[in-house]
Amino acid sequence: MAFRVLFIAHAPDANKDKHHSVIQTEKFILYAVVVKNQKEALEISKEYIEEKKIDSIILCPGFRHEDVAELYGAAKGKVGVSVARGDGLSNQISREAMKREGYF
Repeated sequence: MAFRVLFIAHAPDANKDKHHSVIQTEKFILYAVVVKNQKEALEISKEYIEEKKIDSIILCPGFRHEDVAELYGAAKGKVGVSVARGDGLSNQISREAMKREGYF
């Protein structure tokens, strides 16, 4: 059985039914889904926990602490929840790119 991970990212123009992918080896499966908002992130995480039996959720840096806590609560201790964060300079570079692309 493979270790199953769900990566969730935000984008203002995301369509969760269209913007998703899977990368799979014999021992690792990475599901990636891009969502518009926290509501969709909760829906996707619950769906993947039930249907795909994921072991871990990794969130993009755009998730606020409150969002992470809400997702952790929705997982009911069934999966690990982590956030991909960079150092100060990396975060600044990413923020500028997102600003350029109209995220905020």
